[in-house]
Amino acid sequence: MPTATEQKIIDAAVRLFASQGYDATSVQEIVTAAEVTKGALYHYFRAKDDLLFEIYRLLITSQSADMDRIIGLGLPAAETVREILVSLVVSTAERVDETAVFVRELHRLGEERMTEFRAERRRYHETFLAVVEKGQADGEFSSLVPADTVVRIALGVVNQLPMWYRPDGAKPPAQLAGEIADFVLAGLAAC
Repeated sequence: MPTATEQKIIDAAVRLFASQGYDATSVQEIVTAAEVTKGALYHYFRAKDDLLFEIYRLLITSQSADMDRIIGLGLPAAETVREILVSLVVSTAERVDETAVFVRELHRLGEERMTEFRAERRRYHETFLAVVEKGQADGEFSSLVPADTVVRIALGVVNQLPMWYRPDGAKPPAQLAGEIADFVLAGLAAC
């Protein structure tokens, strides 16, 4: 959990990266927007790309913890898939600027950070995949479409949210999340 000062820096970076892009944002602009000193920024972050990675790390850590908590409830596969998708869509929609910044600026990460990013992304994907596979093996879901395709489609929809979702749009995050979960579950419905 970030300190109050660290969170101010992260929030300022998200706003600036989202509005003007990573390259166009200077460390001085982040410091000014966060109302901190450069020393405070460098106390928490060695470089601007550390901020970029921290934006993603906080988001994926929260989303992974939510998924692990949901799986820990021991619900039937359909309820588990619904809860995971609703949680994921809501958190992505509520943090759409953070998601957009990371998706747009991902290529800026160095090799070590990319390896860490890919490992956490893979863990999330494989954990969700295991839920769908179990539902198919137990006959709760149709096996017509392979589980990995279902998961790629479901996560692909969520990954595209920053491209089209608007917080001031007609649908609040919870409604949109329910509709996306309904769509995925309709595709998984046993024949």
